[in-house]
Amino acid sequence: MITPATPGPPVLPPSPQPARAGARAELPPTAASGEIPPGAPIRSTGFAAFRLLPPPADPGIPDLGAADLGAADLGAADLGAADLGAADLGAADHGAGLADRCAGQAVIAETLRIQDEQPPRPWWARVLGTDPLSDRSRSWFHGAKGEIAVGQILGRLGPEWIVLHAVPVGAGTSDIDHVVIGPAGVFTLNTKNHAGKEVWVGARAILVGGHKQHYLPHSRHEAARAAKRLSAAVGEPVPVTPVLVLIGPKSLTVKQRPTDVGVVNDRELLRWLQRRRPVLTPAQVGRIAAAAVLPGTWHDRPAPPEDPAAVQESFEQLRSTVRGARVRRELWKLAGTAAVLAAFLGAGPGRAVLDTF
Repeated sequence: MITPATPGPPVLPPSPQPARAGARAELPPTAASGEIPPGAPIRSTGFAAFRLLPPPADPGIPDLGAADLGAADLGAADLGAADLGAADLGAADHGAGLADRCAGQAVIAETLRIQDEQPPRPWWARVLGTDPLSDRSRSWFHGAKGEIAVGQILGRLGPEWIVLHAVPVGAGTSDIDHVVIGPAGVFTLNTKNHAGKEVWVGARAILVGGHKQHYLPHSRHEAARAAKRLSAAVGEPVPVTPVLVLIGPKSLTVKQRPTDVGVVNDRELLRWLQRRRPVLTPAQVGRIAAAAVLPGTWHDRPAPPEDPAAVQESFEQLRSTVRGARVRRELWKLAGTAAVLAAFLGAGPGRAVLDTF
């Protein structure tokens, strides 16, 4: 007969030790195996609390860390598992995520490419302030400025909104100017810079300076494309609303608004988004955002990422050159006016006028 052991005093689990500053949180079994517990919240700059999709099981994905997500103090308590890097957002074997792309990045790159094909201006052209932009690059340049302006406006949305810029889509070089994901739903923004021009809006047509534009069907096509790809990535239907954003029109005449495309100018955009009623929960926003940051969600063959800071710096140099040339032209105009006035005053009629005083 086996004599049962006399029970001793209960053994208490060791008290948890306070974590050292900068120490990595110990992963629970689910996190160590690469699984994210359902309902694990994320709290970070630009992201509301939401559930993420499970990360790809590629062990070679580098942990980009919280700094790459713009997060502050992402500890295990906030994540419900461990400190999840960019790989856990799904920026995996398709390259870096799309969250780092700057507004107008694709248009800026094309502007710079076209400008690089132009020969340098001769010295006399620089002195006179001739326009450094070529006929081909001028429209791209103004389009880039419009997208940058809208990007700055979207940056004022609250942390519950996710904004992606210049999202490459399809199999070629097409991109969506802006993708906005938040409580009010998912939106694709088509930006058009028509500063100083008269715009007329009808239910089926947009006229700029009296000329019909194909902005409405293009905006619908972008939204349908985005809805198809996001729905496939998330695994559930994702409705997408197309929005046409008009930058700085001289006048905006709305005879009848389209029923399926939002049409706003840049001054109305922020309020238009913020006043829409919520249709998505934080969990839904999170699932959609986790798929949206993946380049492979949108493009069949994602290209290697470009450095957005380098692109912005090169474009700012071009903008500075354009501004300097415009100032020189204005100065030459003033000088010409002054010369004509001096000649008039020094000539017979002008001198006679002066002699009367």
